[in-house]
Amino acid sequence: MVTDPKFGFDTVCVHGGHHEEGHRAHLTPVYASSTYTFDSAEQAAAIFRGEEKGYVYGRFGNPTINEAEEKIALLEAYGLADASGNPLQLKAILHASGMAAITTMLLSNLKAGDKLITHPSLYGGTQELLDKVLPALNIEAVIVDFHDKETVAKSILADTSIRLMYIETPANPTLRCIDMEALAALGKAHGLIVCADNTFATPFLQQPFRYDVDYVMHSTTKFLNGHGTAVGGVLIGRDLQKMNSTVTKTHRLLGANSNAFEAFLLTNGLRTFSLRMQQHCSNATMVAEYLVQHTAVAQVNYLGLNEHPDFDIAKRQMKHPGAMMSFELKGGYEAGVRFINKLKLCTHAVSLGTCDTLISHPASTTHAGVAREHRLLSGITDGLIRLSVGIENVSDILADLEQALA
Repeated sequence: MVTDPKFGFDTVCVHGGHHEEGHRAHLTPVYASSTYTFDSAEQAAAIFRGEEKGYVYGRFGNPTINEAEEKIALLEAYGLADASGNPLQLKAILHASGMAAITTMLLSNLKAGDKLITHPSLYGGTQELLDKVLPALNIEAVIVDFHDKETVAKSILADTSIRLMYIETPANPTLRCIDMEALAALGKAHGLIVCADNTFATPFLQQPFRYDVDYVMHSTTKFLNGHGTAVGGVLIGRDLQKMNSTVTKTHRLLGANSNAFEAFLLTNGLRTFSLRMQQHCSNATMVAEYLVQHTAVAQVNYLGLNEHPDFDIAKRQMKHPGAMMSFELKGGYEAGVRFINKLKLCTHAVSLGTCDTLISHPASTTHAGVAREHRLLSGITDGLIRLSVGIENVSDILADLEQALA
């Protein structure tokens, strides 16, 4: 397996996590088996106790799933060191979805009476989880503007029930960017567990573990898979003992496991991850420059534009502004609907991070379940369009936007 720090990021994308398979298959095959056998009762007992490596049951993992997990852990840890100066070791657990990964992280770290502190403009599913599921478990979310570090610190000091800090940066779909270095330091200084959703940026653009966070989550459905072929999520943690005990147990008991086929598709997508991201990012820069001068567009939210309020933060902690943006149409909700209906090349879909350019209207789709007043406070207005720039010829993307905006 590729673990030598001398290997480049692109090489890890291709080879990371791969172990020689028993039948010498070039690629790790789909292990379509629900259970596994043992040589003896003693061996079974040793594997169950964790004294010997081995596979037990499909819900607990298999070789196809483990390759995807190890590859993602290597990418998030790439070039980073632990407190002793050794290469950072992380553990990743693949899930059935990004929401499953977030749920495992929250329920393995919070109990009834605990609170988490987070910021506005989260992914709609995450926001609904905080609003509609956690309160029934007596777990509350405290929402504060994370750009106001003094208020964040006061909120933490005022409530000893706050146990966890939840960061999503860049945020979905407003592209607000949180200063992870400052916020993670603040959280750790007050003894909080700090976690970050890295779906939009991916380890190609930023590595939250650089800032001493405890957990990173992804919807692997998006840029990591890159082809829209499989739903999945991953939870990565730095505390290996806890990841191998409490977190693993929670994951298994929730039944939040991935499956071999979707893990196989994810692994193959990751092989081209770095190349895809380069094209995504190059195209996105040109699309943002086009939109910002269009007369039908009131505002463009792209971290590569000087006028974006978080331009300096993004420049400091991200290698590139990325492939995601959103823009506000002057005609509001009706203009958003008209624009969507006129697209010919770009795909109208609510996901992101695939090879083709995906466009959605959050007010009528991903955030339709969020109360309008809450949505507006988070900057998700009626005419906001979210755009995941694909890897097509950028001239074709621009031509489609032009005719749809006309």
